[in-house]
Amino acid sequence: MQSTAALWDVAVPSLPGPLRGVSMAGFSDHATSPVDLDVVPYPAVTMALDFGDGILAVEDSTGGRQHGTAVVGLGASGVRTHNQGIECLQIRLSPLVAHAVLGSPAELVSLDDLWGREATRIREQLRATASWDDRFALAATALARRYEAGRPVDPELRFAWGKLVRTTGAVRIEDLAAETGWSRKRLWSRFRTQLGLTPKRAAQLIRFDHAAHRLAAGQRPSQVAAESGYADQSHLNRDTATFAGTTPTAVAEAAWLTIDEIAWARPAYLQPGKL
Repeated sequence: MQSTAALWDVAVPSLPGPLRGVSMAGFSDHATSPVDLDVVPYPAVTMALDFGDGILAVEDSTGGRQHGTAVVGLGASGVRTHNQGIECLQIRLSPLVAHAVLGSPAELVSLDDLWGREATRIREQLRATASWDDRFALAATALARRYEAGRPVDPELRFAWGKLVRTTGAVRIEDLAAETGWSRKRLWSRFRTQLGLTPKRAAQLIRFDHAAHRLAAGQRPSQVAAESGYADQSHLNRDTATFAGTTPTAVAEAAWLTIDEIAWARPAYLQPGKL
């Protein structure tokens, strides 16, 4: 049986873009029938722009559904894609970048609703551009322009997010607040407003992502739980059910993480110099 990952040709940029905390990949779908795919949550805001003649639909657990373009916020859950014959640019944004570029959407929304006519114009430009490197450059320019015009996150949140990433979520929120000089209530409020979720949820998501990639790499759930900051395997099971709606064993075999490994060989937020 042909693997789901084999249904796509994947392109990645040959050079880094001007913005740190941004990763891109291009997907050309040559499936002969519609493909449904469960999306494993990731600690980044994800943009998808289809500029081909196929069908791209993204939906979440609330029943929300977007066609052609989609922005998946950090708070979205139960996300699935339905596609056939797509030519799609996918972009992952650190929430620190997403706040300025997109306004920190928490759930699933359309890029058209956030960017208006500019979203349509960019899709038309992507369609008219022949090479993936030129498409990546076009998108990077648009993101950089939006970032410069947008409102940056508070320095305290930049520090807090960086600390959560460096510790893989293993930091007490009270200690994190104390290090920023804010109260726990203020940190909680600013996190929700500017990054789209609470600091506790962010810590859990970062830890789960770390565990999911280790599961996909073939490590045993008990080992992953012990080495990823979980109290025990039952704790890992609960987080996996919360974020992915399934079991660690199923996550280890998730087609989405196979694609993830092809398009983003190492999570962008863990790379040196990334936000």
